Amino acid sequence: MKILITGGAGFIGSHLTERLIGDGHTVHIVDDLSTGRRENIASLLGPGCTLQVQRVSEALSNFGWLAEFDAIYHLAAAVGVQLIVDRPVYTIEDNILETATVLKAAAAFNIPTLIASSSEVYGKSDRVPFREHDDVTYGPTTFSRWSYAMTKALDEYLALAHHQQTGAPITVVRLFNTVGPRQVGQYGMVVPRFIQAAVANEPLQIYGTGEQTRCFCHVGDVVAAMPKLLGESACWGGVFNLGSDEEVSIEGLANLVIKLAGSNSEKVYVNYDKAYNTRFDDLQRRVPDLSRVRDAIDFQPTRNLQAILTELIDLKRQ
Repeated sequence: MKILITGGAGFIGSHLTERLIGDGHTVHIVDDLSTGRRENIASLLGPGCTLQVQRVSEALSNFGWLAEFDAIYHLAAAVGVQLIVDRPVYTIEDNILETATVLKAAAAFNIPTLIASSSEVYGKSDRVPFREHDDVTYGPTTFSRWSYAMTKALDEYLALAHHQQTGAPITVVRLFNTVGPRQVGQYGMVVPRFIQAAVANEPLQIYGTGEQTRCFCHVGDVVAAMPKLLGESACWGGVFNLGSDEEVSIEGLANLVIKLAGSNSEKVYVNYDKAYNTRFDDLQRRVPDLSRVRDAIDFQPTRNLQAILTELIDLKRQ
């Protein structure tokens, strides 16, 4: 197949590109390299993989060239809590306008399209584990942190509206803390931040109390599941949690990283408002119910947290 990946030079996008090329497909990437990196895909570029350095909305302003594509994976988006807090206007516009452009083009040619959403959509819900059809609750508009959650929710509404109105073959996946090689801590990602600090025997900065819990899934498991979900017509018009349900507190994560790295690092607790230089609101637990994705494609993560961290620590030391 000939496949378009927006954000294909990013962390998840580059792994998906690698996976699809390995499966024999031809991939065209549209990425403005604002958070993606050319080096992520440099070894893949050639006849079977091309890169167009441009914003999605600009690349698709005249989208007739999409008629020859067999599938679209829309991964381009603002990423990381730090970026969301620092650049709220960019976050809102990028998430909504770019996705709207992709969906309009995909619907025009009836191209199977996967929209990458986020566990942030669940907002401040305390109904754990999170199920795709649960109600959601967001914080006040005065906390820009929740703008990301609301833009991703709007993306989902628009995707499902296209499917309902025209029958467009669209699938939505809500990603839960995907981690792995090539992820950087520049935008606030906790695992690469902790590993970089532990390997250097520097303090691990824990935002908040550290009692908040998250679930981390290896990027290899995530990108293996995406084509399966998009390839099943029964999944079109559906929303699927995608990640791991192995829950760990952020303090527990820090302890495990220090142990596996054999590090002398100390743990330092930083108030949210100080960490992000603004008022910040967070949720205590973020755990997915994976029943739907298991039923749909028999999904099961192949690596637990300890295996993931061991791999990433070893890579950091190379």
